Amino acid sequence: MIGVAVFVSGRGSNLEAILNSPKLKKLVIVKAVISDNAECPAFEYAKKNSIDTYNVGKQENFIHYSDLAEFLKSLDIGLIVLAGFLKMIPETVIKNFNNRIINIHPALLPSFGGKGMYGMNVHKAVYNSGAKVSGATVHFIDEAYDEGKIIAQKKVDISDVKFPEQIAERVLKIEHELLPFVIEKFARNQISVKKNRIMLLR
Repeated sequence: MIGVAVFVSGRGSNLEAILNSPKLKKLVIVKAVISDNAECPAFEYAKKNSIDTYNVGKQENFIHYSDLAEFLKSLDIGLIVLAGFLKMIPETVIKNFNNRIINIHPALLPSFGGKGMYGMNVHKAVYNSGAKVSGATVHFIDEAYDEGKIIAQKKVDISDVKFPEQIAERVLKIEHELLPFVIEKFARNQISVKKNRIMLLR
């Protein structure tokens, strides 16, 4: 089984999707849930599932960002999953976990990505653009917001929506399907990285 660290900032619905996936129960073990927000609801869900939680940041009693890479190594983490984490991952972590950090983004990248494009900000931008489809993207992390290589995407029809909140609701369902799917592929060594293309193997 592969050790996974899940980074969150909010309620943790994607964390819940990971833990509730029947396929992942046999493939991965979530060893840590990490957040920059000590009061995030995701911590409560993690604790109910007997998963250790850790605060990261610069405050006292937090794991400092400069120590994060070594801390994750000490836990024998094989995959880092950003599931609604709103901060940049330190460069030292990216270098030490190359092609082992994935992020779920609530839109079809490369559109509607970048700094400040998270949560409802994304869905409002999609709605205001007049786009007829949206979806979710799982991609590798690099040093820039939402610019890492795309691993997988799933789209959803939004041609009939009347509010951005309706887009958010539909996309969230897609996220809960796509993220466990990609994690399963990773755990089964079914992700091939060749130059600028990511191939999902059967």
